[in-house]
Amino acid sequence: MKIDPKYKLREIAGECIIVNQGKVGTDLTRIISLNSSARFLYNAMEAREFEVEDAAHALVEEYGIDNDLAMKDAGKWVESLKNCGVIL
Repeated sequence: MKIDPKYKLREIAGECIIVNQGKVGTDLTRIISLNSSARFLYNAMEAREFEVEDAAHALVEEYGIDNDLAMKDAGKWVESLKNCGVIL
């Protein structure tokens, strides 16, 4: 899977959000806000094909958490962004 390249991270009013670059008249009722670990994963996975295991490994390396927790968190991150159409 991969992150759809038409979506980009932006910082607005101190919040990290994902915006659809190609969409005219952006629907602000559907803002995707990211916390620091979700932002880390987005940046780490943005330019490549990846699996949940890759995202989990990145979490283990960055935050020193155990693999089971990393798999759970990475799975939730992927599912959330898939539901929003950000991950293809």
